[in-house]
Amino acid sequence: MATDIKDIAHSVDAAAVMRLLPARPRVLALGEPTHGEDALLDLRNDLFRQLVEREGYRTIALETDCVAGLAVDAYVTSGTGALDEVMEHGFSHAWGASAANRELVRWMREYNNDRPGPEQVRFAGIDGPLEITGAASPRQSLTALHACLAAHVDPTLLPCTADTLDRLLGPDEPWTDAAVMTDPSRSVGRSAEARELRLLADDLVTLLDTQAPHLLTVTSRDDRDRARLYGRTATGLLRYHFWMADTSPARMTHLLATRDHMMTGNLLALAARGPVLVHAHNSHLQRDKSSMRMWDHPLLEWWSAGALVSARLGEEYAFLATALGTIRHHGVDTPPPDTLEGLLYALPDDPCVIDSSRLADTLGDPPPAPRVSPYFGYAPLDPAQLPRMQGVVYVRDVPRD
Repeated sequence: MATDIKDIAHSVDAAAVMRLLPARPRVLALGEPTHGEDALLDLRNDLFRQLVEREGYRTIALETDCVAGLAVDAYVTSGTGALDEVMEHGFSHAWGASAANRELVRWMREYNNDRPGPEQVRFAGIDGPLEITGAASPRQSLTALHACLAAHVDPTLLPCTADTLDRLLGPDEPWTDAAVMTDPSRSVGRSAEARELRLLADDLVTLLDTQAPHLLTVTSRDDRDRARLYGRTATGLLRYHFWMADTSPARMTHLLATRDHMMTGNLLALAARGPVLVHAHNSHLQRDKSSMRMWDHPLLEWWSAGALVSARLGEEYAFLATALGTIRHHGVDTPPPDTLEGLLYALPDDPCVIDSSRLADTLGDPPPAPRVSPYFGYAPLDPAQLPRMQGVVYVRDVPRD
């Protein structure tokens, strides 16, 4: 079996990836099975550089705060700010500390130097302003959307004033209270003020849409894209906070689904601008239902951003999942030989990319059972999902950074 797999494995480069696909996709999704490993991010960086230079890709999108990411995009396109500040404030989840992420941003700025706008590479976050312990206040995105509209449309059309938003939002601390994740009664997401804010946010987004012909003549493409981003983020955050206040058994499922729905809107908006490489956890990019266990909850299942985007784009969405052999510094040792990762461990090329449908045929039916992970931060690849992806990127050993 290992010999058969060897015949369909190739070194990872843009050409090998494109040979797996019928045409260049609008969204090329590269998943990772664990976060925080620069070896995987270095591989992502190399692939993105090749896609830019050989395949016409101009945008990379990461699983990081979409609003904070605007500062990274401003830096790589125009040099706004300093690299240290951008890495500290432009990434969520503390991922600005990654040397690989820093190198990505540095390379993008260097690539863009002296290039005209249409030829520049762009950076984007697809995640909402969310952490596992809670969510941001909708203040930043909601007031920014209001300001964008107030600057360009008849003020009598605005559903409220900035002062009204400020009054309804109140202080940020109740919105960002980390204790809400385990105590829904502390949430302000279903207060009278929050309900009114959801209506006003919807009215502001609708005004943005109904004023599109006028805004087309008085604003830039980037201005309009930014305003839509603020609108998606404001409505998504208010919806997320609404479900934070929920006490039903479906609470966590709604929160997980809402997060991926926000990612979906951001990805589709980026795809409308041109081909994009998106890098996030496999569970956010797969076509199959995602699942996880949290605390004392039963198994949680929801549709990932990849499944939702694929439903809209069809073959213009392509998904490569990353699988790996070892992360010894996290207790993930040599995989058992009867698992997918174990079968791939003997391959001579490292890293390598493999046609997933041919790999599924090689494994036979039923496929091997998924590997059991001793580390909660690593999710092994489920071989049963192979028919619904385009390829598998395999990394044999992930060293300590």
